[in-house]
Amino acid sequence: MEKKVNYKNLLQTNNKNLNKLNDIVLKAVEEEQFLTKKLKNEKLEQPKTIGEKLSDRVATFGGSWRFIIIFSIFLALWMMLNVFILSNKGYDPYPFILLNLILSTIAAIQAPVIMMSQNRKEERDRRRSEDDYMVNLKSEIELRNLHEKIDLLIAEQMKDLFEIQKAQIGKIDALDKKLKDHLKSVTPKQV
Repeated sequence: MEKKVNYKNLLQTNNKNLNKLNDIVLKAVEEEQFLTKKLKNEKLEQPKTIGEKLSDRVATFGGSWRFIIIFSIFLALWMMLNVFILSNKGYDPYPFILLNLILSTIAAIQAPVIMMSQNRKEERDRRRSEDDYMVNLKSEIELRNLHEKIDLLIAEQMKDLFEIQKAQIGKIDALDKKLKDHLKSVTPKQV
């Protein structure tokens, strides 16, 4: 008994499977967009305070070549004014006690301000790495899902191909049998 295979139904089944896969992929892409929008919104919700803005500016300026050059010029002018122009009898003579006091005060204030800025940058970096981890994890999950879906699609296609092959073999066997019957009827039997 020969089993008839409806090729239109097989093609429609394959198209339905492809449509399902397309829908799943589109949904995954939409979810990923929501994840990135959520992460952006969380970052925007945290405005900086005046102290944070000030410490960021101090850290940016205090850690630049511009600061080093300006401060070096200031120190050179201070020393030349007190040693050469005021003949070491100025308001801060040679051991430069007042200059040392100013430098110590600047260092005492500048160091914690820069550390506050660095701590905030470290916190932002930590949050950014957590965000990257979540996106990477979601990507890994989506890749695994896609692999499973592709494996499922391949298995279904193989099943469909085996059914088609089985139908074709059945038709070939039927044609072979007809051909043998036809050849038996055409050629005389030899004894």
